[in-house]
Amino acid sequence: MSSETAFPARPPIASAADRVRHVFLRDLVVPAAVGVWAHEHGRTQRVRINLDLAVIEPEAPVPDRLEAVVCYDRLTRSVRELAGGEHVQLIETLAERIAALALDDPRIASVRVRVEKLDVYADASAVGVEIERKG
Repeated sequence: MSSETAFPARPPIASAADRVRHVFLRDLVVPAAVGVWAHEHGRTQRVRINLDLAVIEPEAPVPDRLEAVVCYDRLTRSVRELAGGEHVQLIETLAERIAALALDDPRIASVRVRVEKLDVYADASAVGVEIERKG
């Protein structure tokens, strides 16, 4: 099976024609309270998080003010808090919660979230999940 058949092409997340801006967070490594196995409870482990946000642009030009845009600093702080907070069994659950957090902002039309556990296997750099959700 070719990769084209197995993985359909994704539409671009930024689009001038559709007034969509791409805001992203790359390779945020945080301690996360996640895991099914007994040895994963009561401790955190390193996860890497990547976000791609499709943000609807207003009709008028965006003013040069922080409140006029999706603040990646606020989003990053919220993701850190979420990851280090209440223990979740699955990284899928963590990814869903991160997506919901991002979609709380009505300007965000869609979000792609990738969560990777970094220290599971000595012979693999990461294992993880990627989801995409629409607002």
